[in-house]
Amino acid sequence: MSDHQHEVEELARESATAARLFDVRRIIGGLFTVYGVIVTIAGLMATDADLKKAQNININLWTGLGVLALGLFFLVWQQLRPAVPPAAGEMADEGHAADGGAAKG
Repeated sequence: MSDHQHEVEELARESATAARLFDVRRIIGGLFTVYGVIVTIAGLMATDADLKKAQNININLWTGLGVLALGLFFLVWQQLRPAVPPAAGEMADEGHAADGGAAKG
């Protein structure tokens, strides 16, 4: 195996790792989950005065549970359908398509 092929394979592995780490679903899911837990805890600690201000509806609890569910949805989605970076061959084909396939050979 040539050095060039080995280098390309190493870059492909690094690209796949970066795609999984920086998947926007992971970032959004993580933030929504953390915020959902915080707001849910605030809802569980609500006093009677807090509930009276909101017409006896525990807004923090319901909002927190909704945000928590949304965050968990994003995290589960990311686990079930992980991001797959394009193969090196696909990227080369796109490069030829972008320049009109000129300069062959």
